[in-house]
Amino acid sequence: MPRDTLTADRIVRAAIELLDNEGLDGLNMRSLAQRLGTAATAVYWHIKNKDDLVRLASDAVWVEVELPDLDRTEWRTAAAAHATGVYAMLTRHPWLVQAFGSHLLYGSAQARHNDFSLAVYEKAGFVAADADRAAAAALAFVLGSTLGPAAQVSLNRRFNKKGEGAEELMADAMTRATETAMQFPHLRRRLDTAAASEYAGAPDNSFEFGLRSLLDGFEARLAADREDAGR
Repeated sequence: MPRDTLTADRIVRAAIELLDNEGLDGLNMRSLAQRLGTAATAVYWHIKNKDDLVRLASDAVWVEVELPDLDRTEWRTAAAAHATGVYAMLTRHPWLVQAFGSHLLYGSAQARHNDFSLAVYEKAGFVAADADRAAAAALAFVLGSTLGPAAQVSLNRRFNKKGEGAEELMADAMTRATETAMQFPHLRRRLDTAAASEYAGAPDNSFEFGLRSLLDGFEARLAADREDAGR
């Protein structure tokens, strides 16, 4: 492919597809160039290195999350919608969770969401510093909630690459994990239930439960602040 037909946008979109399929460790300029039908040297004309490519790809996927109209939406509804949208996006792109811990990520799309989150909690009634803390707590909760699904995707990919014997390795690991868990009373009671084979450490609707509890806590904090201010 001639260099002048290649654009940074095409490279980033191809990188996102490669990251979704192969994960962060599977992204390299040679594989990306093959996907684009060009030479790796042509990619470097547009993207200086892998770290920059990950940063651009990470910012691009933030565009997938729709922002509620805060002028027409109550703060808690907006906060819940935003957190749910980010959670869904991170679940679609599990490599981004890993990238948060290994790359310097920034860009206009991500900044737009950070700004929106601050606006939500300022609308709720938090002073600036507490709005910062609330926004950080909400993001930390969403990121933490996606660690499990992201780890499962990465684990499945590793076992698939191992090929023969992968199922045996997985079964052996599950057996050992169960044997360890059975030593502890609360885990043992859950493993003794009929649904134990489907219990993966977090029941259904755990994200919704946690988000609702987090927002309940914010509301309680706001009420306490108003009470203190009225004294």
